[in-house]
Amino acid sequence: MTVPLMAACVRITGARAATTGWHGVNLIRTPGSPFGGEACAQSFSALKALGVDSVALVFFLWQARPDSNKVVLGNDYTLDELADGIRQAHSFGFKVMVKVHVWVPGTWAGAIAAVDEAGWGQWFASYGDQLERLAAVAAQQKAESLALGTELKGTSSRPEWPDLIRRVRSRFGGQLSYVAHWDGEFSAVPFWGLLDLALVSLYPPLGDSAASADRTITEFADRLVALGRQTGKPVGVGEVGLRSASGANERPWEGAEERQAVPDPALQAWVLARWLAAFEERHIGDVLIWRWFTDPQSGGPTDTDFTIQNKEAEKVIGCWTSDACEVRGIAPLFPTP
Repeated sequence: MTVPLMAACVRITGARAATTGWHGVNLIRTPGSPFGGEACAQSFSALKALGVDSVALVFFLWQARPDSNKVVLGNDYTLDELADGIRQAHSFGFKVMVKVHVWVPGTWAGAIAAVDEAGWGQWFASYGDQLERLAAVAAQQKAESLALGTELKGTSSRPEWPDLIRRVRSRFGGQLSYVAHWDGEFSAVPFWGLLDLALVSLYPPLGDSAASADRTITEFADRLVALGRQTGKPVGVGEVGLRSASGANERPWEGAEERQAVPDPALQAWVLARWLAAFEERHIGDVLIWRWFTDPQSGGPTDTDFTIQNKEAEKVIGCWTSDACEVRGIAPLFPTP
Protein backbone atom coordinates (compact mmCIF):
# COMPACT_ATOMS: atom_id res chain seq x y z
CA MET A 1 0.00 0.00 0.00
CA THR A 2 1.25 3.48 -0.79
CA VAL A 3 0.22 6.98 0.06
CA PRO A 4 -1.12 9.07 -2.84
CA LEU A 5 1.21 11.20 -4.89
CA MET A 6 1.13 14.64 -3.32
CA ALA A 7 1.40 18.04 -5.00
CA ALA A 8 4.63 18.82 -3.23
CA CYS A 9 6.81 21.88 -3.50
CA VAL A 10 10.51 21.87 -2.63
CA ARG A 11 12.20 25.25 -2.93
CA ILE A 12 15.91 25.45 -3.75
CA THR A 13 17.32 28.96 -3.76
CA GLY A 14 20.62 30.73 -4.22
CA ALA A 15 22.50 27.75 -5.61
CA ARG A 16 25.10 29.71 -7.53
CA ALA A 17 25.77 32.11 -4.69
CA ALA A 18 26.35 29.21 -2.29
CA THR A 19 29.32 27.61 -4.04
CA THR A 20 32.56 28.34 -5.79
CA GLY A 21 33.36 24.63 -6.08
CA TRP A 22 31.66 21.53 -7.39
CA HIS A 23 28.10 21.68 -8.64
CA GLY A 24 27.93 18.56 -10.78
CA VAL A 25 27.70 14.83 -11.27
CA ASN A 26 29.67 11.61 -11.06
CA LEU A 27 30.25 10.53 -14.65
CA ILE A 28 30.45 6.84 -15.59
CA ARG A 29 31.94 5.76 -18.91
CA THR A 30 29.58 3.29 -20.58
CA PRO A 31 30.50 0.68 -23.22
CA GLY A 32 30.04 2.04 -26.72
CA SER A 33 30.22 5.67 -25.56
CA PRO A 34 33.92 6.33 -24.91
CA PHE A 35 35.36 9.60 -23.73
CA GLY A 36 36.27 11.75 -26.70
CA GLY A 37 33.49 10.32 -28.88
CA GLU A 38 30.32 11.80 -30.31
CA ALA A 39 27.95 9.98 -27.95
CA CYS A 40 29.86 11.30 -24.96
CA ALA A 41 29.74 14.79 -26.49
CA GLN A 42 25.94 14.53 -26.65
CA SER A 43 25.87 13.46 -23.01
CA PHE A 44 28.06 16.42 -22.04
CA SER A 45 25.78 18.74 -24.03
CA ALA A 46 22.76 17.51 -22.07
CA LEU A 47 24.61 18.14 -18.83
CA LYS A 48 25.61 21.60 -19.96
CA ALA A 49 21.98 22.40 -20.72
CA LEU A 50 21.10 21.53 -17.11
CA GLY A 51 23.56 24.14 -15.86
CA VAL A 52 26.01 21.92 -13.97
CA ASP A 53 29.58 23.24 -13.83
CA SER A 54 31.64 20.16 -13.06
CA VAL A 55 32.07 16.41 -13.53
CA ALA A 56 33.84 13.73 -11.54
CA LEU A 57 35.28 11.18 -13.95
CA VAL A 58 35.05 7.87 -12.10
CA PHE A 59 38.10 5.66 -12.66
CA PHE A 60 38.04 2.11 -11.28
CA LEU A 61 41.03 0.31 -9.87
CA TRP A 62 40.63 -3.40 -9.18
CA GLN A 63 41.77 -6.01 -6.69
CA ALA A 64 40.85 -9.70 -6.62
CA ARG A 65 39.81 -10.07 -2.96
CA PRO A 66 39.37 -7.83 0.10
CA ASP A 67 42.65 -9.18 1.54
CA SER A 68 44.61 -8.94 -1.71
CA ASN A 69 47.75 -6.81 -1.56
CA LYS A 70 47.85 -6.02 -5.28
CA VAL A 71 45.84 -3.19 -6.83
CA VAL A 72 45.75 -2.79 -10.61
CA LEU A 73 44.12 -0.51 -13.15
CA GLY A 74 40.59 -1.55 -14.06
CA ASN A 75 39.69 -2.49 -17.62
CA ASP A 76 36.73 -0.13 -18.09
CA TYR A 77 38.93 2.30 -19.99
CA THR A 78 42.60 3.25 -20.33
CA LEU A 79 44.69 6.11 -18.99
CA ASP A 80 44.82 7.51 -22.52
CA GLU A 81 41.02 7.58 -22.61
CA LEU A 82 40.96 9.24 -19.20
CA ALA A 83 43.09 11.99 -20.74
CA ASP A 84 40.56 12.21 -23.60
CA GLY A 85 37.76 12.54 -21.04
CA ILE A 86 39.46 15.36 -19.17
CA ARG A 87 40.13 17.26 -22.39
CA GLN A 88 36.58 16.73 -23.64
CA ALA A 89 35.02 17.83 -20.35
CA HIS A 90 37.20 20.94 -20.33
CA SER A 91 36.11 21.73 -23.88
CA PHE A 92 32.53 22.00 -22.57
CA GLY A 93 33.67 24.31 -19.77
CA PHE A 94 33.39 21.78 -16.93
CA LYS A 95 35.73 21.60 -13.97
CA VAL A 96 37.09 18.06 -13.71
CA MET A 97 37.73 15.78 -10.76
CA VAL A 98 39.41 12.42 -11.31
CA LYS A 99 37.60 10.25 -8.74
CA VAL A 100 39.20 6.93 -7.81
CA HIS A 101 37.16 3.86 -6.87
CA VAL A 102 38.38 0.33 -6.10
CA TRP A 103 36.31 -2.56 -7.45
CA VAL A 104 36.41 -5.75 -5.37
CA PRO A 105 34.39 -8.60 -6.94
CA GLY A 106 31.50 -9.78 -4.78
CA THR A 107 31.82 -7.05 -2.16
CA TRP A 108 32.73 -3.34 -1.86
CA ALA A 109 35.75 -1.13 -1.27
CA GLY A 110 34.92 -0.76 2.43
CA ALA A 111 35.72 -4.45 2.93
CA ILE A 112 39.38 -4.06 1.96
CA ALA A 113 41.62 -5.22 4.81
CA ALA A 114 45.10 -6.75 4.72
CA VAL A 115 45.78 -9.82 6.85
CA ASP A 116 48.89 -8.42 8.60
CA GLU A 117 51.22 -5.41 8.80
CA ALA A 118 53.37 -6.61 5.91
CA GLY A 119 50.24 -6.95 3.83
CA TRP A 120 49.20 -3.38 4.61
CA GLY A 121 52.58 -2.12 3.50
CA GLN A 122 52.26 -4.00 0.23
CA TRP A 123 48.71 -2.77 -0.33
CA PHE A 124 49.59 0.89 0.19
CA ALA A 125 52.67 0.58 -2.03
CA SER A 126 50.55 -0.96 -4.80
CA TYR A 127 47.68 1.49 -4.37
CA GLY A 128 50.12 4.39 -4.30
CA ASP A 129 51.71 3.25 -7.56
CA GLN A 130 48.34 3.35 -9.30
CA LEU A 131 47.42 6.71 -7.76
CA GLU A 132 50.68 8.19 -9.01
CA ARG A 133 49.86 7.03 -12.55
CA LEU A 134 46.44 8.66 -12.33
CA ALA A 135 47.91 11.79 -10.76
CA ALA A 136 50.35 12.13 -13.66
CA VAL A 137 47.48 12.06 -16.18
CA ALA A 138 45.42 14.48 -14.09
CA ALA A 139 48.37 16.86 -13.85
CA GLN A 140 49.23 16.65 -17.55
CA GLN A 141 45.64 17.41 -18.55
CA LYS A 142 45.24 20.08 -15.85
CA ALA A 143 42.33 18.43 -14.05
CA GLU A 144 41.24 20.64 -11.18
CA SER A 145 40.94 17.91 -8.55
CA LEU A 146 41.84 14.33 -7.65
CA ALA A 147 39.85 12.25 -5.16
CA LEU A 148 42.35 9.77 -3.70
CA GLY A 149 39.78 7.10 -2.90
CA THR A 150 36.13 6.40 -2.27
CA GLU A 151 34.68 4.59 0.76
CA LEU A 152 37.92 2.81 1.68
CA LYS A 153 36.52 2.43 5.16
CA GLY A 154 38.83 -0.39 6.24
CA THR A 155 41.97 1.54 5.32
CA SER A 156 41.36 5.11 6.44
CA SER A 157 42.59 4.64 10.03
CA ARG A 158 45.95 3.33 8.79
CA PRO A 159 49.16 5.34 9.42
CA GLU A 160 50.29 4.96 5.79
CA TRP A 161 47.91 7.65 4.49
CA PRO A 162 50.11 10.72 5.14
CA ASP A 163 52.98 9.26 3.11
CA LEU A 164 50.53 8.27 0.37
CA ILE A 165 49.16 11.82 0.23
CA ARG A 166 52.69 13.24 0.00
CA ARG A 167 53.47 10.86 -2.88
CA VAL A 168 50.48 12.10 -4.82
CA ARG A 169 51.13 15.77 -4.06
CA SER A 170 54.57 15.37 -5.62
CA ARG A 171 52.83 14.47 -8.91
CA PHE A 172 49.67 16.60 -8.80
CA GLY A 173 49.41 20.24 -7.77
CA GLY A 174 45.61 20.54 -7.88
CA GLN A 175 42.99 20.01 -5.21
CA LEU A 176 43.17 16.72 -3.29
CA SER A 177 40.17 15.13 -1.63
CA TYR A 178 38.88 11.82 -0.34
CA VAL A 179 35.28 10.49 -0.28
CA ALA A 180 34.42 8.93 3.09
CA HIS A 181 31.53 6.56 3.73
CA TRP A 182 28.46 7.92 5.50
CA ASP A 183 28.28 5.10 8.10
CA GLY A 184 30.92 5.68 10.73
CA GLU A 185 33.90 6.67 8.59
CA PHE A 186 33.64 10.36 7.74
CA SER A 187 33.82 11.66 11.32
CA ALA A 188 36.86 9.46 12.11
CA VAL A 189 39.18 10.05 9.11
CA PRO A 190 42.50 11.14 10.68
CA PHE A 191 44.05 12.73 7.57
CA TRP A 192 41.43 15.35 6.67
CA GLY A 193 43.93 18.06 7.64
CA LEU A 194 46.31 16.96 4.87
CA LEU A 195 43.70 17.38 2.14
CA ASP A 196 42.04 20.39 0.54
CA LEU A 197 38.45 19.16 0.59
CA ALA A 198 36.62 16.58 2.73
CA LEU A 199 33.93 14.71 0.81
CA VAL A 200 31.27 12.27 2.04
CA SER A 201 29.06 9.74 0.25
CA LEU A 202 25.47 9.86 1.54
CA TYR A 203 23.19 6.81 1.30
CA PRO A 204 21.65 6.42 4.77
CA PRO A 205 18.32 4.58 5.18
CA LEU A 206 15.49 7.09 4.86
CA GLY A 207 12.67 5.16 6.53
CA ASP A 208 9.14 4.59 5.32
CA SER A 209 7.70 8.10 5.30
CA ALA A 210 8.46 11.58 4.03
CA ALA A 211 8.82 12.74 7.65
CA SER A 212 11.45 10.12 8.48
CA ALA A 213 13.33 10.92 5.26
CA ASP A 214 13.38 14.61 6.16
CA ARG A 215 14.67 13.85 9.66
CA THR A 216 17.52 11.73 8.30
CA ILE A 217 18.43 14.23 5.61
CA THR A 218 18.47 17.06 8.15
CA GLU A 219 20.61 15.01 10.55
CA PHE A 220 23.28 14.21 7.99
CA ALA A 221 23.36 17.70 6.53
CA ASP A 222 23.94 19.04 10.05
CA ARG A 223 26.70 16.47 10.60
CA LEU A 224 28.49 17.74 7.50
CA VAL A 225 28.44 21.25 8.93
CA ALA A 226 29.85 19.87 12.19
CA LEU A 227 32.59 18.06 10.26
CA GLY A 228 33.63 21.35 8.70
CA ARG A 229 33.93 22.92 12.14
CA GLN A 230 35.87 19.90 13.42
CA THR A 231 38.38 19.78 10.57
CA GLY A 232 38.59 23.41 9.54
CA LYS A 233 38.30 22.20 5.93
CA PRO A 234 35.65 22.76 3.27
CA VAL A 235 33.23 19.83 3.40
CA GLY A 236 31.13 18.60 0.51
CA VAL A 237 29.21 15.66 -0.87
CA GLY A 238 31.11 13.30 -3.15
CA GLU A 239 28.04 11.20 -3.86
CA VAL A 240 24.34 11.50 -3.16
CA GLY A 241 21.52 9.81 -5.02
CA LEU A 242 18.81 7.18 -5.08
CA ARG A 243 17.54 4.56 -7.47
CA SER A 244 14.36 5.50 -9.31
CA ALA A 245 12.77 2.36 -7.85
CA SER A 246 9.99 1.55 -5.43
CA GLY A 247 11.39 0.95 -1.95
CA ALA A 248 14.76 2.54 -2.66
CA ASN A 249 14.25 4.80 0.36
CA GLU A 250 14.85 1.84 2.69
CA ARG A 251 18.29 0.91 1.27
CA PRO A 252 19.53 3.86 -0.81
CA TRP A 253 22.91 2.22 -1.48
CA GLU A 254 21.32 -0.81 -3.14
CA GLY A 255 21.88 -1.18 -6.89
CA ALA A 256 19.46 -2.44 -9.53
CA GLU A 257 21.41 -5.71 -9.79
CA GLU A 258 20.71 -6.42 -6.10
CA ARG A 259 16.91 -6.13 -6.10
CA GLN A 260 14.23 -6.02 -8.76
CA ALA A 261 11.66 -3.27 -8.31
CA VAL A 262 9.08 -1.32 -10.23
CA PRO A 263 10.16 2.13 -11.49
CA ASP A 264 9.49 5.10 -9.23
CA PRO A 265 11.05 8.23 -10.76
CA ALA A 266 8.98 10.49 -8.49
CA LEU A 267 10.60 9.00 -5.39
CA GLN A 268 14.09 9.58 -6.79
CA ALA A 269 13.31 13.17 -7.73
CA TRP A 270 11.72 14.03 -4.39
CA VAL A 271 14.56 12.59 -2.31
CA LEU A 272 17.18 14.31 -4.45
CA ALA A 273 15.33 17.63 -4.14
CA ARG A 274 15.17 17.27 -0.35
CA TRP A 275 18.91 16.57 -0.11
CA LEU A 276 19.79 19.53 -2.33
CA ALA A 277 17.51 21.87 -0.41
CA ALA A 278 19.15 20.81 2.87
CA PHE A 279 22.62 21.45 1.44
CA GLU A 280 21.66 24.87 0.13
CA GLU A 281 20.15 25.88 3.47
CA ARG A 282 23.50 25.09 5.14
CA HIS A 283 25.69 26.59 2.39
CA ILE A 284 27.19 23.20 1.51
CA GLY A 285 28.24 24.11 -1.99
CA ASP A 286 30.37 21.18 -3.16
CA VAL A 287 27.96 18.47 -4.33
CA LEU A 288 28.36 15.72 -6.92
CA ILE A 289 25.22 13.75 -7.80
CA TRP A 290 25.38 9.99 -8.34
CA ARG A 291 25.19 9.55 -11.32
CA TRP A 292 25.33 10.28 -15.10
CA PHE A 293 26.48 8.12 -18.02
CA THR A 294 28.43 8.92 -21.17
CA ASP A 295 25.64 7.22 -23.15
CA PRO A 296 23.11 10.04 -23.76
CA GLN A 297 20.25 7.53 -24.09
CA SER A 298 20.74 6.13 -20.59
CA GLY A 299 17.99 6.14 -18.00
CA GLY A 300 14.44 6.98 -18.95
CA PRO A 301 11.12 6.50 -17.12
CA THR A 302 11.31 2.69 -16.99
CA ASP A 303 14.90 2.54 -15.72
CA THR A 304 15.32 1.63 -12.02
CA ASP A 305 18.98 2.42 -11.50
CA PHE A 306 20.69 5.51 -10.07
CA THR A 307 21.18 7.57 -13.20
CA ILE A 308 19.12 10.75 -13.29
CA GLN A 309 19.20 10.95 -17.09
CA ASN A 310 15.93 11.36 -18.97
CA LYS A 311 13.95 11.19 -15.72
CA GLU A 312 12.04 13.56 -13.45
CA ALA A 313 15.25 14.04 -11.45
CA GLU A 314 16.69 16.03 -14.35
CA LYS A 315 14.17 18.77 -13.53
CA VAL A 316 15.54 18.85 -9.99
CA ILE A 317 19.08 19.35 -11.28
CA GLY A 318 17.97 22.18 -13.54
CA CYS A 319 16.28 23.80 -10.57
CA TRP A 320 19.34 23.31 -8.34
CA THR A 321 21.67 25.06 -10.78
CA SER A 322 19.40 28.06 -11.36
CA ASP A 323 19.36 31.14 -9.13
CA ALA A 324 15.96 30.23 -7.69
CA CYS A 325 13.10 27.98 -8.61
CA GLU A 326 10.52 25.59 -7.26
CA VAL A 327 10.13 21.90 -7.95
CA ARG A 328 6.44 21.10 -7.95
CA GLY A 329 4.39 17.94 -8.29
CA ILE A 330 7.10 15.64 -6.93
CA ALA A 331 6.52 13.52 -3.84
CA PRO A 332 7.51 10.04 -2.65
CA LEU A 333 5.31 6.99 -2.82
CA PHE A 334 6.52 5.75 0.54
CA PRO A 335 4.89 2.56 1.80
CA THR A 336 2.70 3.10 4.83
CA PRO A 337 3.82 1.50 8.12
